[in-house]
Amino acid sequence: MDQRTRDHCQRNARVFKALGHATRLYLVLELGRGERCVQDLRELTGGDMSTVSKHLSVLREAGLVSDDRRGNQVFYRLAAPCVLEFMHCIEGVTGAQMPRE
Repeated sequence: MDQRTRDHCQRNARVFKALGHATRLYLVLELGRGERCVQDLRELTGGDMSTVSKHLSVLREAGLVSDDRRGNQVFYRLAAPCVLEFMHCIEGVTGAQMPRE
């Protein structure tokens, strides 16, 4: 494999690694429903603020989410909505669908 191909694969692997945690998958799904502030996401996950912020940072660095600071709050949105299609595809492979609330 040449260096250009290796670099390309490493960039893509970073996205897969970011999606490789159940909480981050859940955050992506929730952001697929619309923009949310960090506090809302913390309440949804039941995690502490620093853990949720770290998960969001991993997703942001992978290019999956973007953020917008408004006063004292930070709002996140899904920057790559195509990932929802991928997650739907994975549900077809695993046979496990996201429970409906």
